[in-house]
Amino acid sequence: MRFARFTSGPGDAAVGVVRDGLIYPIPGADDLLPLLQAGTDALTEQGSRALRKSAAVEEAAVALLSPLAVPPTFRDFYAFERHVKAGRSWRGLDMDPAWYQIPVFYFSNPYAVTGCGDVEMTPGSSAFDFELEVAAVVTSGGRDLTPAEADRAIGGYCVLNDWSGRDVQQREMTLSMGPVKGKDTATSLGPYFVTRDEIADRREGTGYALRMTCSVNGRQYSDALWSEVFWSFGEMAAYASRGTDIRPGDVLGSGTCGSGCIMELSRGPGGAGYPWLEPGDVVVAAVEGLGELVNTIVPGATVLPLRASAEGA
Repeated sequence: MRFARFTSGPGDAAVGVVRDGLIYPIPGADDLLPLLQAGTDALTEQGSRALRKSAAVEEAAVALLSPLAVPPTFRDFYAFERHVKAGRSWRGLDMDPAWYQIPVFYFSNPYAVTGCGDVEMTPGSSAFDFELEVAAVVTSGGRDLTPAEADRAIGGYCVLNDWSGRDVQQREMTLSMGPVKGKDTATSLGPYFVTRDEIADRREGTGYALRMTCSVNGRQYSDALWSEVFWSFGEMAAYASRGTDIRPGDVLGSGTCGSGCIMELSRGPGGAGYPWLEPGDVVVAAVEGLGELVNTIVPGATVLPLRASAEGA
């Protein structure tokens, strides 16, 4: 099944099952999280009941929100070798052997998660970028899991766009911390939560044989395959669970796929043809089988000074 959280007007979010361009609302549901916490069997039962009994609404007539209003946690990994190699080569670095030993991640801001629609630029940034990723959503949880156990704890997937203010990010990370404000203004998730059975026949290697693309103003920028990922989501989730709990609703990002951001594309052949994003740009992040996240870039908030002596802060 595929589930969407949507609104047809201010303050009336609802959750429903998506089928053939129609959404069948689940009575009383305004967020996916409580449904996930009730368990996958209960989620499937609710969805099946909605398909049988609910009056459908046209998907084209509503705005698609993030399936999760506020995920409990959001961990973003770094799992596509092509992207990692490109980034390190720009800095004159070889691949670190440690990358092949542990699937590293950072925690990002659950409050910044949004769906389709407007995306504010990072305040103070003039180098705004998209990052095309896949997100796995935990539905059963656990602690100190094996990769096989952790894989079974993942109930479904979404498209993920991890927006980045590159200049702000670069400045922060020279201080050996972060990414912090360069990343936490917006993270787009959706447009659907797609249960794993929907794409089970496309499973291949560490991922799925599904195409990942991103376009800006109708021009394709990115093209990759999910199956190119080095670390599987089972391995990522197992690492996340070491010494702690992962719980229903937790979101795990794959990290950027190869060619999945302007920073990577601008350093390659024809790099001048990939300018940073500007207000008014329309970005479509898509993963075959999971849908399309459509976002329009809008100006960010004005930077308010922290103190007079902190120049540029």
